[in-house]
Amino acid sequence: MEKVKVGIVGCGNISEVYFKNAKMFDSFDIIACADLDSNLAKQRAEVFEINKVYTTEELLADKEIDLVINLTTPRVHAKIDLAALEAGKHVYGEKPLAVTREEGKKILETAKAKGLLVGSAPDTFLGGGIQTCRKLMDDGWIGDPVSATAFMMNHGHESWHPNPDFYYQEGGGPMFDMGPYYLTALVTLMGPIKRVTGSTKITFPERTITSEPRYGEKIQVKTPTQINGVLDFENGAVASIITSFDTWHHHLPNIEIYGTKGSLVVPDPNTFGGPVFVRRHDQSNWSEIPLTHGFTDNSRGLGVADMAHAILEGRQPRANGDLAFHVLDVMHGFQDASDTNKHYEPIRTCEQPSPLPLD
Repeated sequence: MEKVKVGIVGCGNISEVYFKNAKMFDSFDIIACADLDSNLAKQRAEVFEINKVYTTEELLADKEIDLVINLTTPRVHAKIDLAALEAGKHVYGEKPLAVTREEGKKILETAKAKGLLVGSAPDTFLGGGIQTCRKLMDDGWIGDPVSATAFMMNHGHESWHPNPDFYYQEGGGPMFDMGPYYLTALVTLMGPIKRVTGSTKITFPERTITSEPRYGEKIQVKTPTQINGVLDFENGAVASIITSFDTWHHHLPNIEIYGTKGSLVVPDPNTFGGPVFVRRHDQSNWSEIPLTHGFTDNSRGLGVADMAHAILEGRQPRANGDLAFHVLDVMHGFQDASDTNKHYEPIRTCEQPSPLPLD
C-alpha cells in the first residue's frame, strides 16, 4: 500500500506516543523530525529510528514529506501550520487548531487556496468507546437526542505540572485545554452547534506553584478558570457543559446523552476506550455495551492515519479543520456570551464526522 510521508515538528512529551503508535498504522510513515531543541529531536530520532533530523525550515523544505504533524505549543500552532501549507504540505496539529479565530480562519483559507488538507486533534472520538456510542445512537437505541451533560472539573495543574504557567494564559484554561475533547465528542454524536451561551470567571487571580522544580512561584491568571455553558445543537438538542480548574472534588459523569427512548453514558472523551452504558426507557438497570470498534487503548495518531487515507483517497479526514474550527469558535463563544450578556452563534458550521466502519 502507498504510504504518506510524514514529518513531525515538535518533539516534546506528546510526540512520544505519535512516534510509538505510528507502527500501528499502514497509511503513513514518519521519516523526519524537528524541534527547537536539536538534542531532543536527535533523541527521538535515535529511539524511534527516524533517519532525518532537521530544523523546522529544513523539514518544510523536504519535498519527500507530504504531511506535517504540528506538535508545538498552541501559541505557535498557526505559525507552523501556515508555514507548512505555504511549503505545499498537508498539516495535522495538536489541539486546539489555533489560539484565535482569526488564526484558525487563516489556516483554513490558506489550505483551501493551496488545495491542501488540514487535520487536528483530538482524535479520541475515533476510538472504540465513542464510535460505539455513535453506532448506538445511529441505530436508535436512545431515540432522538433531547439533551446532554458534559463535565471536566479539577483544581488545575500547579500542584503537579513542572511548568503550569501556560494553562493560565490566553489559549489555556480548562476550556481550551480539555474542551476540545468534550465538544468534539458532542459534535460527533449529535452534530454541529447552532448557538451557545455561558458564564465565565477567574476565581483565583493568582496561583502558587506547589510542584517541583518551581515550588512557591506565583502565576498571574489571565484566562477564565470556571466556564459554565449551554449549547443548542442544530438537531434541536440542548447540552450543559462545565469546565473548571476551580473544583477540588466532584462526583459527576464525563458525558451523558438523554434521548426520547433512553439514556447513554459516554466514556471519558480524553480516552479511546469504554465503558459505555445504556438504559432504555423500559429497562430497570443500566447495561454495559461491548465495544463495537477497535482502537480502545491510547491510539493517538489514529487521526493522522485517517488523514493519510483521506489524502490517498481524495476525501476530507474525519478529524478535519472545519470540525476543529467549529470547536475553536464555540470555545471562544462561551466567553463572548458571558462578556456581552447575549447568545453567541458560531460563524461557520461543520459536517458531523462520518462514523468509522465496523472492523
